[in-house]
Amino acid sequence: MEVLEKELLQMNIGKVLKHEPLSNHTTIKIGGPADLLIEPDTIEHLQQAMSVIKKHGVKWRAIGRGSNLLVSDAGIRGVVVKLGNGLDHLEVENEAVRVGGGYSLIKLTTILTKQGLSGLEFAGGIPGSVGGAVYMNAGAHGADMSHIVRKAHILFEDGTMEWLTKEELDFSYRHSILQTERPGVCIEAILDLKQGKREEIVAVLQKNKDYRRETQPWNYPCAGSIFRNPLPQYAGQLIQEAGLKGYSIGGAKISEQHANFIVNAGGATASDVLQLIEYVKKTIKEQFGVDMHTEIEIID
Repeated sequence: MEVLEKELLQMNIGKVLKHEPLSNHTTIKIGGPADLLIEPDTIEHLQQAMSVIKKHGVKWRAIGRGSNLLVSDAGIRGVVVKLGNGLDHLEVENEAVRVGGGYSLIKLTTILTKQGLSGLEFAGGIPGSVGGAVYMNAGAHGADMSHIVRKAHILFEDGTMEWLTKEELDFSYRHSILQTERPGVCIEAILDLKQGKREEIVAVLQKNKDYRRETQPWNYPCAGSIFRNPLPQYAGQLIQEAGLKGYSIGGAKISEQHANFIVNAGGATASDVLQLIEYVKKTIKEQFGVDMHTEIEIID
């Protein structure tokens, strides 16, 4: 690892941090250290870094802005590639948008709606990056990323890169092919939006942001929705009906504002959160006969 670190530093590809606590890079403020964390400052530097990582045969994985992510207290062995400030380019040409995977989804939504472009209103208030949103097919208010993605530039496990069309991404509810058959990370995407009336688009966006602010506990560190909705039922409603709002294990607590959120109420560990997740699963199964599945990505 020291040889790899030295080589990456010499290449000047961006940030290279040793034993970096991942609690600094997740919205729930939990996670042990990465052996090495790099944040390439361009796609070209990302390509160069991947070639060196492959040469040394070191395990790696990528993260974005750290929402919908729970990292174990032991951290991550190998290299963590953070798609951040270096991969946050934005080009707008008429109704087509080319955007880096590290771009903030909230920031992108705000900028484009103010330009009178419609299609991203559903994302008002959704934390995280564009890359993470494509990976998870993030959505709300009856819409999701599959409605607007034309194609995405993907970094695969073997370090190769390829553009995948919307059809090839095989989107479904909170799912893309990047999670299963073809594990990979979105490093940039092309979105198709529609020109509309700026005032109407901004009004819808603001309504969605207000709803999220009023109903979800963003005043605490959290990772977003913990469970997928077992449609036609809703995870939060089932957890609330089970009387679990406010239930806590260690520093992890089921939000009293929205039952499908687990918040870091202070000093929570990944172990606390995982125990709480298992308790919820067990309780919901016993009371309602429903199997609950996590929406967040768990790295242990």
